[in-house]
Amino acid sequence: MATAGSTSVVVVALVCNLGIAFAKFAAAAWTGSSAMLSEAIHSLVDTSNQGLLLHGIRRSRRPADAFHPFGYSKELYFWSFVVAILLFSLGAGVAIYEGVEKLIDPRPVTDPIVNYVVLAVAFVLEAISATKAVQEFNGRRGSLPALVALRTSKDPALFTVLLEDGAALAGLTIATVGIAISHATGSPTADGYASILIGLLLGAVAAFMSIEIRSLIVGEAASPAVLQDIRDAIAAEQGSGKPIRAINDIRTMHLGPNDILVAVSVDFEDGVTAETIESTTSRVERAFKARQPAVRRFFMEGQSSTDHAETERALTATLDGKASHTAALDAPASERAERTAPPATSSPMTDTSARQTSSAPAQHLSRKERKRAKHKR
Repeated sequence: MATAGSTSVVVVALVCNLGIAFAKFAAAAWTGSSAMLSEAIHSLVDTSNQGLLLHGIRRSRRPADAFHPFGYSKELYFWSFVVAILLFSLGAGVAIYEGVEKLIDPRPVTDPIVNYVVLAVAFVLEAISATKAVQEFNGRRGSLPALVALRTSKDPALFTVLLEDGAALAGLTIATVGIAISHATGSPTADGYASILIGLLLGAVAAFMSIEIRSLIVGEAASPAVLQDIRDAIAAEQGSGKPIRAINDIRTMHLGPNDILVAVSVDFEDGVTAETIESTTSRVERAFKARQPAVRRFFMEGQSSTDHAETERALTATLDGKASHTAALDAPASERAERTAPPATSSPMTDTSARQTSSAPAQHLSRKERKRAKHKR
């Protein structure tokens, strides 16, 4: 689930973009600027995107049920992916189309002062939204570089708004430059090129978002800090007189920004009782959940290190076998036929038939030659 901070960031962005979209559409209709129309569509898509993000946040908060025993946290990832698709198809696609149309059928930009005023107001509102998103983002990333924090963020609601606001500010700058050049030169082509650049910018942002959100949907591990806290909690139960001998495996997956699934395999000391295993599991869970409240589901199994290693080897062999089988099915039909065809064998009968078949034309030609020779005589 997204945090309250993410929700407030999305709400601020929605309100700002809705007002900006109306102003830009009015300016585009008044002046005939393609760059302004592209920016208006961009703001309208952003407004719709924030609405979808709020919808995803609301649905991700539903409690688990029999059909979804791990809850609905991944709903946010799904709706964020839809946002990326809309940004690419509508925002980028329409902006590039408008720019190309302006180049094919140039139309002068009238009354550019209206555009400048609207762009200035839009820049201020976008800056307000971006400042809110940056403050929230900086509060979470700590000492991590901005790009690394963006790539490792598990909250698409936050980084989607952050990227959209950044693209919006860059788009406003491009639109201003394009309109200013068209105004100064009297040629509308600069306005068209500005629209195309805005479309390419939106496409790049949408592609980046799609890659990052796809990774979240597939399932990303928790951060190194979370993994270290889990190891520390288990290490407190290891040593002389302690119940755990070794850690076999720790696996984590983000079901949502603040919903982490943890599965741990440990090797308990021989002879420990079931009561000891239960109390140890409870202590370990309480210890790291106190430091990592985002861990909402925890499972710990007891298994000897030898058995665990054998199970992993068997699983790897099974997966490798399935991969080989899939590769064989994906091979061309002729290649599969060669693999499955029985080896060629020879027999005296086959060889004799072949010799007879190959010698038949020679015998036939010999008879013709004899007939020709007889006719000459």
